[in-house]
Amino acid sequence: MPEISRFFGIYLYLYWKDHNPPHIHFSYAGYECSISVTDRIIDGKAPAKVVAMVNKWLDLHEQEVLECWKRAQRGEPIGRIEPLK
Repeated sequence: MPEISRFFGIYLYLYWKDHNPPHIHFSYAGYECSISVTDRIIDGKAPAKVVAMVNKWLDLHEQEVLECWKRAQRGEPIGRIEPLK
């Protein structure tokens, strides 16, 4: 599972050839979640402030994440995206 970004102890990942809808996985301090990119539906549990930071990061990088998703669906190298600062 390639890491696409990391910030404030939050790790964000994509799987190659994962199921739709486009989503990312993230982990923080033992919490594991996924969040859909376009409608932001959460699967799993994490502290609210962590979810808020992931949403803020997605607000800034949604198009880049969707491009990474397309590359992952083709089995290509995914690359990394700038972390939240």
